[in-house]
Amino acid sequence: MRILVIEDNRDILANVLDYLELKGYTVDCAQDGLSGLHLAVTGQYDLIVLDVMLPGIDGYQLCERLRNDAGSETPIIMLTARDSLDDRLQGLAKGADDYLLKPFALSELVARIEAVLRRTQGSRKRQLQVSDLLYDLDTLSVSRAGKPLKLNPVGYKLLAILMQKSPAVVRREFLENALWGDDLPESDSLRSHIHQLRQTLDKPFDKRLLHTVHGIGYRLAETPHAA
Repeated sequence: MRILVIEDNRDILANVLDYLELKGYTVDCAQDGLSGLHLAVTGQYDLIVLDVMLPGIDGYQLCERLRNDAGSETPIIMLTARDSLDDRLQGLAKGADDYLLKPFALSELVARIEAVLRRTQGSRKRQLQVSDLLYDLDTLSVSRAGKPLKLNPVGYKLLAILMQKSPAVVRREFLENALWGDDLPESDSLRSHIHQLRQTLDKPFDKRLLHTVHGIGYRLAETPHAA
């Protein structure tokens, strides 16, 4: 099981990481909202532990962007020192699966993680499909019309985002942020990776799936325009 912990308090983060690893989880971490968003979108996690008060973008914004912009269904447990009902309701409304108040016992956090995973496993989609294009997130295998396709590491991440959001348009800014965070390349790398992805996905086939929405971004769908 892979867990992403997004928490800016170093002491809390260190304690949570040590305890989760002791319990057998594989854990990645981030200490600010943008880095956390980047990892959450480009990595494959079974659950995210998300602090509300973060530099960059806060936990509420991050959760909302994962649900609405990235189409992520990864379970999220929010951590916060805010104990009002309105704060808890806001977190749940943004898409969190559970809410844990600080200070908390590490054993309770693990119990919450196990409970959320029991509820969500089996219902989560581990295979993405758009038309005849299939992407198995567990094996990282991609095929179209039964033909296996090979992508580079960025191509796999880019394709996952576009397929999760399909048939909606994904803005350039969101894709760049998700792929590179604050460390944006100087050249127009996104355009280059889109071109490479299009060569693999569309060139050998009769129907195009990857469409450019000029001035906005890209969409992966059977038709170039939303119905």
